[in-house]
Amino acid sequence: MATSNPPRPNRTTFRFALPPTLGDVQVRAAPLQSYLSDALGKPAEVIVPASYETLAKDLLGGKVDAAWAPPFVCARIEAMGVRVLVRGVRGGASTYRAALVCRADANVTKDSLQGTTAAWSDRDSVGGYLLPMAWLREHGQDPAKLFFRQDFVGSYKAALELVAKGAIDVTSIFAAAARAGHPDVTGIDEVWAGASAKFKVLAFTDEAPNDGVAVSMAMTGPMVTELEKAMLALKDSEKGAQVLGDLFHADRFEPAPRMGYRALYRVALASL
Repeated sequence: MATSNPPRPNRTTFRFALPPTLGDVQVRAAPLQSYLSDALGKPAEVIVPASYETLAKDLLGGKVDAAWAPPFVCARIEAMGVRVLVRGVRGGASTYRAALVCRADANVTKDSLQGTTAAWSDRDSVGGYLLPMAWLREHGQDPAKLFFRQDFVGSYKAALELVAKGAIDVTSIFAAAARAGHPDVTGIDEVWAGASAKFKVLAFTDEAPNDGVAVSMAMTGPMVTELEKAMLALKDSEKGAQVLGDLFHADRFEPAPRMGYRALYRVALASL
């Protein structure tokens, strides 16, 4: 457990980090940058670290003030004293799952994965790696022996593109939580518009808590309060709703329960 705060960054901007698995978001991030600048009363900048590991280190070291972090990163940094402020709500749910997918015309099933190749977004990605690893182990499969090759390619879209062109057999994408009376929906079209018809779902995994916005321990109390208010209010304006849909793939944010990501350590252990 962290016992002291890192030094406050020597800069005048508010720095917000987005995960690399979203792909190239710099153009789409402009509305978020503008929104945060207005809401917080100081210039904001949005950055995309090279990996989840870098994102976590930047947050712990105070190089960024806040970050949109995937669930496993939230679990890891919560244990080190970092607060997760809010979490996303999609389709009325604060949880999500992963879908293991292959090319639509591929002769692959969930029971015929032996000797296939896989591409994952990041080792710390819950939807892009950890949940499918846990699902495979729960079904008696050892991923290290199951796949002929496994690659980490940095983003959901990059992995999907490899599968679409036949260079890789399978990948995993985040998917909406299961809801009675609602069709099963993956996040393919959210990261690659109109591409869902190129793929078929082999299996859906168990569910995990949604991504959250975590804040650096270097942030002052008043700024934390203002950021929480700003994130919760995104749904109340046209500008905010655009940011929610385009970047966060969420309908709204809700306050995150303290230490709400502890259950993900079970997922992490199952993925080893």
